Amino acid sequence: MSMTEAAIMSTIEDLVALAPRATGTEGGAAAADYVVGRFRGAGLETETIEVPSFRWESREVALTVGGRTFTVAPILHSGIPAHDWTGRRTHDVTARIIDVGAKGLRGRDVRGAIVLFDLTFDMTLAHSMPLTRYLHDPGRRMLRGEVLRSRNPYVTSLGRVMRAAIAGGAVAVIGVLRDYPDSVAYHNEYYRRTLFALPGVWMTRAEGARLRAGLAAEASGRLILDIDRRVVMSRTVLGVLRGRTRDAVMIQSHHDSVGAGAVEDASGTAEVIALAEHCGAQAAGHVREKTLLFVSFDSHFTGYHAHRAFAQAHVLSRDAPWRIVLNTTIEHVGLRAVEGSDGCFAATGQTEPRGLFVNVNPLFALRIIRGIRRHRLPAMALLDATALEFFAGGIPTDASFTFVSGVPTVSLISGPLYLYDDADTTEWIDRAQLEPVARFFLEIVDDADRRRGGLLGFVPRPLRMLLPRGRW
Repeated sequence: MSMTEAAIMSTIEDLVALAPRATGTEGGAAAADYVVGRFRGAGLETETIEVPSFRWESREVALTVGGRTFTVAPILHSGIPAHDWTGRRTHDVTARIIDVGAKGLRGRDVRGAIVLFDLTFDMTLAHSMPLTRYLHDPGRRMLRGEVLRSRNPYVTSLGRVMRAAIAGGAVAVIGVLRDYPDSVAYHNEYYRRTLFALPGVWMTRAEGARLRAGLAAEASGRLILDIDRRVVMSRTVLGVLRGRTRDAVMIQSHHDSVGAGAVEDASGTAEVIALAEHCGAQAAGHVREKTLLFVSFDSHFTGYHAHRAFAQAHVLSRDAPWRIVLNTTIEHVGLRAVEGSDGCFAATGQTEPRGLFVNVNPLFALRIIRGIRRHRLPAMALLDATALEFFAGGIPTDASFTFVSGVPTVSLISGPLYLYDDADTTEWIDRAQLEPVARFFLEIVDDADRRRGGLLGFVPRPLRMLLPRGRW
């Protein structure tokens, strides 16, 4: 009964109760221990893989302008002078404020200034359409204009503005959450290619309007950001169900979160646990050809250190214990939200549009398409990721590092508006899709078990081994 809606939902609730499950915190350690217990209970050989990462915290954050105090929250991971820097630092900056809006800093003199900018969400659902090879959209809900124009909170202007502000000699940044509901609890990821050397804060659109309404030409503000960053140990959980061969299929998600993290990603972790328990129960009477690797990652929000270490040791290394022939990754089984008339997150009652990144052979892709239809997975686009395997950016999912290391991949992802917010609670779980998603991925795993591992990818393994791999 592990793959029922009720069972998977119960696991999600257990994980949310441990939140925040941030790397290096008690909640993060408790979440890893919880996954270990569930894997062991399923009969899996279990290992906890510890990899150093970083814990960034803000002890104080404040903004005053012209004697007025504004409600702000820290831009996470900002104010650090180097990617490997640790220590404590109090940024206390008083400087003139230059408002650049969403236009960028080109041609603006921001030397010694605090840059006020509008954060934009730069990727709409329509941007994924060039990669779409199949769209399962009963009722044509995804193809409506307002849905195609909807933006995810991951691909933003933050890195671009931060780099320009640093180059221009600015001393701090203030980001107005222009494309966001009335919430300042937006927890940005650590975009590991961009150093957030300047201290920064977020404010809501309404606070931004209040600030701008009283902002004189030469107005100055005082921004305080007291930060602490230290090395912590990430804890990734690996559960192994041995098959007859070294070929292995990987089933993956991540258990860490910044806030409650119901959809991001208690939902994915619960799916992985459900599949582990189902396959573990089957193992008593049936030994698979391929080993199954169930992996619940840590460090998703702190730089993906665990993911990179895993790819090095288990994919790229000549001494890797298994030959991983397929990765399946499950993230974000959630409902779609929009900004309501009250400025808050509003429910639509519909499945959040989602993508399934694949770089598998055409016949396998065809069987996956049939599975999407058979299991009635609405709002699903099959995205051809074959070319992306050879670029350092990979794909915007937890699977990216094994993917660019040369592992054929089937990775489910979506970008609901609340994904990085404290609002990501269990009310946003797409309960009706929990069991269908689990059974769909079980079918993919079973299919792969019957096939030659070296031929599962679009590029056969012998040729793939000769091509560039592991660029990140």
